[in-house]
Amino acid sequence: MPNHVLSRNAAISTLLVFGSCAGGEDATPPAPGGGAAITRWTDSVELFMEHPPLVVGADGRFAVHLTDLSDFAPLAQGTVTFRFTRREGGDPVVVVQDVPRSPGIYGPAPVFGAAGTYGLTIAIDSPQARDTIRVDGLRVYADSASLPAAAESGDGGIPFLKEQQWKTPEFATAFATDGEVTESFEAPGEVVPAAGRVAHVAAPIGGLIEVEGARPAPAPGEWVQRGQVLAVLTPTLGEAGSAFAQARRELREAEAEHARATRLYAVEAIARRRLSEAEIRLQAAREALAGLAGGAATDSTGRLPIHAPIAGVVASRRITPGSRVAPGDLLFGIVDPSVVWLEVHVPASRAAAISAASGATFRVEGSERIYPARRTVSVGSVVDSLTRTVLVLYEAANPDGTIKVGATATASVSTGTRIRGVVVPSAAVLDEDGRSICYVQVSGERFEKRDLTVGGNDGTKAVVLTGLRSGERVVTGAAYQVRLASLSTSVPAEGHAH
Repeated sequence: MPNHVLSRNAAISTLLVFGSCAGGEDATPPAPGGGAAITRWTDSVELFMEHPPLVVGADGRFAVHLTDLSDFAPLAQGTVTFRFTRREGGDPVVVVQDVPRSPGIYGPAPVFGAAGTYGLTIAIDSPQARDTIRVDGLRVYADSASLPAAAESGDGGIPFLKEQQWKTPEFATAFATDGEVTESFEAPGEVVPAAGRVAHVAAPIGGLIEVEGARPAPAPGEWVQRGQVLAVLTPTLGEAGSAFAQARRELREAEAEHARATRLYAVEAIARRRLSEAEIRLQAAREALAGLAGGAATDSTGRLPIHAPIAGVVASRRITPGSRVAPGDLLFGIVDPSVVWLEVHVPASRAAAISAASGATFRVEGSERIYPARRTVSVGSVVDSLTRTVLVLYEAANPDGTIKVGATATASVSTGTRIRGVVVPSAAVLDEDGRSICYVQVSGERFEKRDLTVGGNDGTKAVVLTGLRSGERVVTGAAYQVRLASLSTSVPAEGHAH
């Protein structure tokens, strides 16, 4: 890297400017050494700019990082005009760059003819964004001897370079703002099947599991349709097997008699009463056989297909081809996960604040995603004597199946009371060993981990009571990557492509 380019280890100061691009007062005094790192956000662009000490007549190459805030991708094309205007007067220094040196990075190298304090206007004209950013207080020194003494940088924080941010899918940040959210509290819970969306398929009678019929039987995790054949059972003698065989014989006789009566009645050889009697006997024979087979119907060979009573995912399979099963033996378990229930154990001290109108959001173990409960199913009226909790049931839609039945969950239960504070997107609040935290972007490439006190979370927004100030910028996407960066003690090998 050339000597005139600001080194990662050079002394820099950081200027954080929040809000519009309308400009502002002079920057904070430059750090010893004269270089600076400046971060500014507008509605559409993030600017992170580094520059070395600026000296009259020297080539002061800047490293200007521009990020499109609509998708947090680097500004890959477009013309950027840099206009440096001296407060004390004189002609401006203008540098125009039609293309970035690399995606997202522009590198103007202005040469200043006079010392003083300069204001910089950056005009962006790109298919990705059109914006104007104003930076004031750039100090240009008369010569190298005038530069402040160099000192070690005291930035601290978690380094996460722009190149890393741009390469991280779903990375995003947002401002914390003043606002209000409905108060809530956290309680443990468990995801269970919704009523009517779970079925245990048992053997209606004793018999043998057909080998050929069992081979295509669905495995656990496979989706089955209602009425789909799961296995085939051959009834055996004993344990109602003889009665089953007799019922099948009586059904065949009733079918034959009904067919004969129908033919004779068609040619007026018998009275209508004889045909009605044959129909009644046939219906009785069918019901008798269905009763022995648990309501299932046999095929033409006398075998009994086992059908799925509901559509859903096979949760368990307990059949072995060729094995004998007794009446009532469990063969399959099926769960329809498209709608699930959340059992929440609300502390007795909080139970009085819960009603059927209380909403909730929750996240399941191993995931930071927050799911909304679409309705309250029931609120218990009895306090468990051991856990001192009240059971509250919520219903949640699960069309993509990401909520796994049986998973433990942490629910955020609403009390209905509105509470004011610093509001951030819910995705910014993470759980770390039971503590609520977030990552704050203190400058373009520096982050801090903050412990938070969260007052409420409605699934979209969370209100923070302590640990964060309005106007600070928080990580709302891919925070896990920032967490990994916090575990590293060195700057990544790729560094900056300056």
